[in-house]
Amino acid sequence: MSCSLVSPEFNPLHALKFLDSLELSGKKSRQPLVIKCNNNPQNVDLPRYYSKKEKKPFPVPIVELRRAARERMKSRKGQPKRVAPPPPKNGLLVQSMIPLAYAVLNARTKLINNLKKLLKVVSVQAYKYCNEIHVGPVGHPFRSCQGQNLSIRKGKHEWVDAVVEDIIVQIKAYRLYDRLGKHISHEERFSVPRIPALVELCIQAGVELPKYPTKRRRNPIIRINKSEFIDVDESELPDPTPESPIPKLLTELQDWENCGAYKHQQRNGQHRWQAAVLDDLIPPRYVWHVLNVAEPLLQKELRNFYGQATAVVEICIQGGAAVPEEYKGTMRLDVGIPSSVREAEMVV
Repeated sequence: MSCSLVSPEFNPLHALKFLDSLELSGKKSRQPLVIKCNNNPQNVDLPRYYSKKEKKPFPVPIVELRRAARERMKSRKGQPKRVAPPPPKNGLLVQSMIPLAYAVLNARTKLINNLKKLLKVVSVQAYKYCNEIHVGPVGHPFRSCQGQNLSIRKGKHEWVDAVVEDIIVQIKAYRLYDRLGKHISHEERFSVPRIPALVELCIQAGVELPKYPTKRRRNPIIRINKSEFIDVDESELPDPTPESPIPKLLTELQDWENCGAYKHQQRNGQHRWQAAVLDDLIPPRYVWHVLNVAEPLLQKELRNFYGQATAVVEICIQGGAAVPEEYKGTMRLDVGIPSSVREAEMVV
């Protein structure tokens, strides 16, 4: 927990000017000072970046996964074997999750549409040879590019206007007609289409999209062994009737520029699959936080004093939104920015 001495109308951007005015004038502030505390740590480092040659750590350590598996086996010892697994392992949908799947897909569409609107007001810069982006009319001057022709450009970026795909990384997944069907072989990897992973997740959870047909079962499958099953004959069943009204899906705004390429990690031509987390579906893109939008140019000598935030948060802040508490740590709002390099060298 961190505490700070602030006034009721405290503005972090003018904290230094406020203190300087008190010292020069020798007058006391007419506004009472209050102590503001929050449970979010300050000056937090960003999550570590893993290159393509490194394997990302498991969200839950492998030791913990093995320990939990042993505990499950001990708890099931002496109990009768479960005959039929619950949905979705038996091929049926989890009915309570269908409205949530529609809500998630609509939230994704709403986010994309609102970002397209914000990009008409807030400038965002991107570079085609690396993943770095910058929120502001002028890109940052740091020579931190690790992309193509690095030695020739000496790490310098050549900024262009960004699009939505530069801000929200569209992680792709294979489009599966039957999620319980045969696994995709190595030879079929280029013949099976890919769509955004979040869209595929919502489809498998129950969202119906005409352009992406999928197999829906109304009776549980009959499991033969761990890898084999058969479907129950459903030819004589009546036509299905929805239990609840299907929510209306939003449509994305038209955009004449869509771009990006599919990339994935490989180890000897085979994947090492692990449980996915939210950041795997929507990877956060961190950008430098600009304190003064009127003077967005950052000095490379003072980069250690600047904070960072995710691109979506920075765009919303520059568009007029308040700073969320959970992002104040990495944005380093309580760090005073030196006015010159000489002043920065004097900081202890």
